[in-house]
Amino acid sequence: MSAAPLPIGYLVPEFPGQTHAFFWRELSAIEESGVPVEVFSTRRPAPGSCPHGFAEAAAARTTYLFPPRGGAVAGFLAARPALLARAMAYVAGLTQTPAAQRAKLMALIASAADLVLHCRARGIDHVHIHSCANAAHVGALANILGGISYSLTLHGDLPVYGTDHGAKMARARFVSAVTAPLQASLRREIGGNLRFPVIWMGVDTARFRPAPVPRAPGGPFEVVSIARLNFTKGHRFFLRAMAKLRAEGLDIRYRIAGEGPERAAIEAEIAGLGLGPHVELLGSVGEDRVLALLQEADTLALTSIQQGEAAPVAIMEAMACGLAPVCSIIGGTPDMIRDGEDGFLVPQEDVAAIARATGILATNPLRRAAMGQAARATAERIFDHRGNALALRREILGAER
Repeated sequence: MSAAPLPIGYLVPEFPGQTHAFFWRELSAIEESGVPVEVFSTRRPAPGSCPHGFAEAAAARTTYLFPPRGGAVAGFLAARPALLARAMAYVAGLTQTPAAQRAKLMALIASAADLVLHCRARGIDHVHIHSCANAAHVGALANILGGISYSLTLHGDLPVYGTDHGAKMARARFVSAVTAPLQASLRREIGGNLRFPVIWMGVDTARFRPAPVPRAPGGPFEVVSIARLNFTKGHRFFLRAMAKLRAEGLDIRYRIAGEGPERAAIEAEIAGLGLGPHVELLGSVGEDRVLALLQEADTLALTSIQQGEAAPVAIMEAMACGLAPVCSIIGGTPDMIRDGEDGFLVPQEDVAAIARATGILATNPLRRAAMGQAARATAERIFDHRGNALALRREILGAER
């Protein structure tokens, strides 16, 4: 009889949060496959920051590494002065990081020591970290202090996650990327013998699926966005395209789910374009509401700009619900969408292109339906969260061996 698999550690910064539905799906799928998962996070998120139904259960099972347990950590480090010196030398050697920031990063040593203690108590040999920012330093330091092996997932462009990526990744067993372009950037900028598998973030295609009863014809063309109200999400460009389409006679309504620092600017844009009666800001919404919004919509718009967008889960969820999205060419979106077949890709900030793509979907229901069916097929083939969770599980178990 084969031995039961060892538990694996799973670390997500400030878990659970507004955008963390994917992580909950992934770790649940790994557990369904028979591998226990112990959840860690850097610090507890602000109250109310996770609107999803799993928030309470997720927080209850998460071990937070900051603040670390003072007495236990102090005793651990005092008994290992040579390892403590190596950990301090690691931080001091982060030459791409300014000196003042390096001084602050010294505090991560205590959290890394606490992670080692938790892992030893629970029989964990490997921790997977869903970040390449400071949480990756915690993984490297835990490896130095206690030999805990670790792996990372890169979710966006490397510059978004700070500096000294070579140091963060040098001890990792593998660094997965959520898109092929991110994989290419890792090979180019990190290289070496490190493995860089592509493992998509996933969506529950059994749950996120087209509405059981199609929307009745007639009424306004319904567009939804599921995105934080941040500058880089580019809501203003879809609003301008919407104003253009309305001026051309298209009856279009736009609902925006998400919250963030750009709310006032977006409200001003809506007012300035005279779109007040036709746009609804919904604030943060839970996963159940996201599903309902997608099943009620005709398309999803994501007109992001600059860096940081890799493989947007909102696009996967929309495609799983049979929507052909209108999406910026950014990050890995060209790997997700076949332009004109299961969605439209538009240049960043190109209001005319956004309006043109949206207009095609709005005025040609037969083509919209065909593209929606193709989008659903793509989601089932590529984005299903269980298949991707099993791919991560295989990589982790291989790393343990």
